[in-house]
Amino acid sequence: MIEEKDFPKSESVDIMLFSEGTYPYVKGGVSAWLLQLIKGLPEFSFGVCFVGAQEIVDGKKMEVSYEFPPNLKHLEVHYLFDEDKIIQPKRKKGSKEGFEAVESLYNSFRDTGKEIPKMLQKIEFYSKEVTFSDFLHSERSWDFINKVYLENCPDVPFVDYFWTLRNIHKPIWILAEIVEKLPKTKIFHSPSTGYAGFLGALASYNTNRPFLLTEHGIYTRERKIDMLSADWVEYKKPSLLQQPEEYNYIKRMWVTFFEKIGQFCYNRSNHILSLFSGAQKIQINFGADENRTLVIPNGVDVDTLRATMVDREEIPRPIVTLIGRVVPIKDIKTFIRAIKIASQTIPNIEGWIVGAVEEDKEYVNECQQMAISLGLKEKKQIFDGNKSDMSAEEIEASSDKIKLFGHSDIKKILPKSAIQTLSSISEGMPLVILEGFAAGVPCVATDVGSCRDLIEGGIEEADFEIGIAGAITGIANPEALANEYIRLLHFENGDWKRAQESALERVEKYYRQELFLKDYRDLYNEAKELTWSELKKRVFPYYLPKPPPRPRVMLKRFKIVKFVTTLDERSK
Repeated sequence: MIEEKDFPKSESVDIMLFSEGTYPYVKGGVSAWLLQLIKGLPEFSFGVCFVGAQEIVDGKKMEVSYEFPPNLKHLEVHYLFDEDKIIQPKRKKGSKEGFEAVESLYNSFRDTGKEIPKMLQKIEFYSKEVTFSDFLHSERSWDFINKVYLENCPDVPFVDYFWTLRNIHKPIWILAEIVEKLPKTKIFHSPSTGYAGFLGALASYNTNRPFLLTEHGIYTRERKIDMLSADWVEYKKPSLLQQPEEYNYIKRMWVTFFEKIGQFCYNRSNHILSLFSGAQKIQINFGADENRTLVIPNGVDVDTLRATMVDREEIPRPIVTLIGRVVPIKDIKTFIRAIKIASQTIPNIEGWIVGAVEEDKEYVNECQQMAISLGLKEKKQIFDGNKSDMSAEEIEASSDKIKLFGHSDIKKILPKSAIQTLSSISEGMPLVILEGFAAGVPCVATDVGSCRDLIEGGIEEADFEIGIAGAITGIANPEALANEYIRLLHFENGDWKRAQESALERVEKYYRQELFLKDYRDLYNEAKELTWSELKKRVFPYYLPKPPPRPRVMLKRFKIVKFVTTLDERSK
């Protein structure tokens, strides 16, 4: 096990990446993307600044999940909500100017049209003007907190309001201290807004170095969903006393905080990147400047994955594989129901579930119990972490129609799969679809994230003309999924072969890893010798009072002309 004392350290790096709850501790997803970027661009030296909630999760200390590439020169970790050290309060008045700025910050959170005050964009404010101790213990702080409480939510218990305000603001001081001690960096790059994005934006403000933002999911929207559905921030007046327009004030405080942090990141980013056009549209709706938005889709190692096709049978067994975590957002239960329905027509169909099973053990048990009750599984598998009590060979040989593999090598799984599927209720740009395409596996997926663009085409007209690489269905519709499985697994009709050919052509033309890496190499090479201000002039020459010295060069490979959601609309 790699200990923190063994982490690489450096006084300077080319690129500093900010990781919020992902690399190097969590496998897959954004972690895999960050590692792909670091390893794929060995000519740059990288640093990673990890921020998490707490070091101890479910009673266990977080463990590093990856070996470090040689060009990862710096790694540091920080936790925002670990137990506080006991601070003896000392009576103090507090800075008048500082708390005027804090009040301006609070007002900017309430009004989405206002920017975070310029005073709070500088590290010196947090270390000198208003320290965290000042915010907690000074008389001016108490007066400020009491004032806004009485003005806005006197029906909420004061202790709930106080601790909410404290927990909202506490990370800002921690993040400011992190920025102050970062190694010398040429380019800051964050894969999200939120705390990671705030780090990148604040570091950019304080060094005048370029800042790139790549959103894998729309962080602000995801946190809004989390907060509005969470019960740990729940406080409501009795229903008879509520006004019709009222909703939980505590939740609204968190939502507006993340909205403002998102805007702070957008305002400072030299480039605002997304993985697909739908996400780009959402960014613009959340306040991103359209002129700064670029779309750089994920890429996969097509050649390595295509080589696995030598292990594929000419007519594959009817195996439908879902590669993903066994968690509610992936809606594994709908997939299990779909396999049950399809088995009435294709008795030897199997549903393989390949992915982490340790994140939500209760949900894993529920899925297994459902499969047993539907006659698709004989008994529950027992897992130690992500390792089953059965070997992969034993799982394959069992008579079960629903089989859970835990973490597995997809290069061994995909050649045995006839169809890949996703039954998710939410996705960004699923890399697994592209990996399946490269291995010659069509996909049936729900209409979430970029799944429709990947399967039907969404980049340009030539992409649509390639054809459909599987099928798209609505969410939570097992019958629709089953019907598509049955159609594609009826190999005599030729639909599966045509879908496979479209999948292979699309991933080869638009989603090779080399294209993805070239785009980021171009962005890094352009920015590394420039300041933030110089790069801004180069990216936005029409902001200048004089004609630009050279034509504006946009690195995006395609531009959104019109947003459509169905093939019928595209044909109009």
